[in-house]
Amino acid sequence: MDPERTRQARALFAGIAPEYDRMGSVLSLGRDPSWRRFLVSRVNAIPGSWVLDVATGTGLVARELAARNVRVVGVDQSPAMLRRGQAAVRRDGLAERIRFVLAQAQTLPFPDETFDALTFTYLLRYVDDPAATLRELARVLRPGSVMASLEFHVPHDPWVQAGWYGYTRAALPVIGGAVSNSWYRTGRFLGPSISEFYRRYPVPVQVRMWQEAGIRRVRTKQLTLGSAIVTWGIKANPLTDD
Repeated sequence: MDPERTRQARALFAGIAPEYDRMGSVLSLGRDPSWRRFLVSRVNAIPGSWVLDVATGTGLVARELAARNVRVVGVDQSPAMLRRGQAAVRRDGLAERIRFVLAQAQTLPFPDETFDALTFTYLLRYVDDPAATLRELARVLRPGSVMASLEFHVPHDPWVQAGWYGYTRAALPVIGGAVSNSWYRTGRFLGPSISEFYRRYPVPVQVRMWQEAGIRRVRTKQLTLGSAIVTWGIKANPLTDD
């Protein structure tokens, strides 16, 4: 049986798939697309190489990657999100560069060292064991290749944090509720979910988990006054790394 967090995530995303692309931008006050572009800019895969995009959802990052002339496998556990992604890929003429696989990040159906780069977005809050999930992601990445992620973040500045709390606790449910009951529930869920994740796993703890998964030169960059964070690093190469 799937863990509780996995079941909750699948139920959550099934209800919001139809409006996901538009609402992701709306709820982030228009910043989500630029966050995803910055994430993709951290990937150094050459044209023609294979990139794995985990928690791909509707394929927003996968499409950004494919525009750089790489081939992408997008993995997600939500059939509803993948159906939307497949329709978008066909619409954008990217079907030859992107294929989708229904699977979970915790148990990827690929051999060791399969991919030339790996991205994931808004993932670790939805798994029971983030450290084990990072190890599984690193397993399928070739040595010397980049792994990069995008996640929401709690701003550090007290004034910005106060505004962030007000927005995530009060405004998000109202904005979501104007669209559907599913988006209302999502709006209520997001703020507490982000806060709880960073209470349990502050950024230095997350960086250490990346390092323990075999990722070196881990870097982070906070975006939009600290409301999002991109993390990236390079999988260690046992032939060249100490």
